[in-house]
Amino acid sequence: MSTAAVELLESTPVHTGVQLPIYMDNHATTALDPRVLEAMLPYMTKIYGNSASRNHQFGWEAEQGVDKAREQIAKLIGATSKEIIFTSGATESNNLAIKGVAEMYREKGNHIITQVTEHKATLDACKRLEKNGYNVTYLPVQADGLVSVDDVAKAITDRTILVSIMYANNEIGTVNPIQAIGKLCHEKGVLFHTDAVQAVGKIPVNVLTDNIDMLSLSGHKVYGPKGVGALYVRRRNPRVQLSAQIDGGGHERGMRSGTLNVPGIVGLGEACELAMNEMESEAKRLSGLRDYMKDKFLNALDYTYVNGNMDHHLPNNLNISFVYVEGESLLMGINDIAVSSGSACTSATLEPSYVLKALGLGDDVAHSSIRFGLGRFNTREEVDYVSDKLIDTVLKLRELSPLYEMVKEGIDLEKVEWTAH
Repeated sequence: MSTAAVELLESTPVHTGVQLPIYMDNHATTALDPRVLEAMLPYMTKIYGNSASRNHQFGWEAEQGVDKAREQIAKLIGATSKEIIFTSGATESNNLAIKGVAEMYREKGNHIITQVTEHKATLDACKRLEKNGYNVTYLPVQADGLVSVDDVAKAITDRTILVSIMYANNEIGTVNPIQAIGKLCHEKGVLFHTDAVQAVGKIPVNVLTDNIDMLSLSGHKVYGPKGVGALYVRRRNPRVQLSAQIDGGGHERGMRSGTLNVPGIVGLGEACELAMNEMESEAKRLSGLRDYMKDKFLNALDYTYVNGNMDHHLPNNLNISFVYVEGESLLMGINDIAVSSGSACTSATLEPSYVLKALGLGDDVAHSSIRFGLGRFNTREEVDYVSDKLIDTVLKLRELSPLYEMVKEGIDLEKVEWTAH
């Protein structure tokens, strides 16, 4: 960044009335709800038995905590407790679902269908399977970020054993037509898995009415602890069988061996129960804050565009491009605000978001995009501070942008013949 840009950003007026820094990256992770911590604490100190120890009270009490959590999670997504398999998080759940189906159903076929905007946990699992001789179709998405049901239908062959399509996108917040995709898969006799990490607890999800055979979720996306998640595995119509990816002890109905993280599981269960009870009111509050923020941006700034289909969208997500502003400079100018220019798994790179590129956005637009993830603990005052700070920063950076100046003068940048020196 130039010296002039640094000086301009440092001159941004200081606001008072909110506690800094402000966290608005709730798609990457959420804060632990104090009520979840309260439920977990006894299992860290007093109830410390191994839930697999079936011959004394310490083990029984731990197992009771695990059983309660299974019920809480199952109730949130319309499943039964016997269909909940505990994992270390959604990355492991995705790997268990995709690789577990691939190995178990290899004699039936070797074709898997997913989409280009999936989380890396799904994409990289599929790439690993390709190295082992499986065929994977990566479906494109439409300009609004949604996958087409027709495209899924056209991709299915008699060798297809699995379709894996995420419920809601972690960067642009779009909600896919999951129920229709699941219905199609069942009609074709193909198993359907969804990475529902961003959707569970935010919008209603029901594995039965949505025709889902496997569903991945994570504790730290729903104000629960990190390092714990679950995989829903359907037991009836059809009964899904998975090849274990971790061996040793036969825990979790033989699908996932390893001593259970009892405090984490208890926390995940409590987080799911809170989400179920408060989802409707929380979604209404967050979508109101999101739309308020969006309108402030669009009313104050030109050449500013919302990414993703806002009619099929998570209530807490806003992904917006501030064109003619370099993304790295923008993030530096709002360094007391935690937001993201992509997903947490790729934000360490300077490459533009592969999700935004899949929508057809150019590198310059993708690089100028910011993801806001509002959460349970964000306030109206914080939204005002963030939007005002960002608007001020964009205006100052655009003062330094020759491209923005040319566009304002009516010059068509696509027709400009640039000379290399």
